[in-house]
Amino acid sequence: MGAAAERAEEENEEWAGVTPDAARRLVSAAVEAFAERGYHATTTRDIAGRAGMSPAALYIHYKTKEELLYRISGIGHEKALRIMGAAAEAEGSATERLRDAVRTFARWHAEHHTTARVIQYELQALGPEHYTEITGLRRRTDRLLRQIIQDGADSGEFRADDVPGTTLAVLSLCVDVARWFTADGPRTPDEVGTLYADLVLRMVGAPADRARPPEGQAG
Repeated sequence: MGAAAERAEEENEEWAGVTPDAARRLVSAAVEAFAERGYHATTTRDIAGRAGMSPAALYIHYKTKEELLYRISGIGHEKALRIMGAAAEAEGSATERLRDAVRTFARWHAEHHTTARVIQYELQALGPEHYTEITGLRRRTDRLLRQIIQDGADSGEFRADDVPGTTLAVLSLCVDVARWFTADGPRTPDEVGTLYADLVLRMVGAPADRARPPEGQAG
């Protein structure tokens, strides 16, 4: 499968919940345009053209450009919340849960770096109501990670005197993957996830024996 076909398959999976097909094409085109040109420099004509549609056809599905950004942001942030929630609620030590959370979160930001750049760096372009809703999802994600780190601090697995500050540092590290990652770069998304999980466990001072992945499991 060629690179273009692989990208198309990823987009179909990423936006599978967006219907009908025309609305999904517009979301995919908007992500591409926002990532390339920035939200404010992108016009609805740009988006419609990339989707192979007329500007008038866009308004059938989305009333404004901001509504498209809101749709994209909502899907991306809900996915991030699910990733963090699955790790936070899993059985196992705080070290194991933090490893899973960081590995999966960083990997997602690499695999979906175009979408992630849009949802992370165009947040301020949302209208007040939509901004409040999306930042609420971000705070819930933050709380889940903070609880994992707090559990590790309480159990003595982590050396984290400033849990809120440590949480912010970990989230910032993972989110920044979207800024620099490229598909033709030296690392795969899986490798990025493994590297970042290892770095974060060292950051919080997890004991080496607990930080080591089980036999046969990639880090």
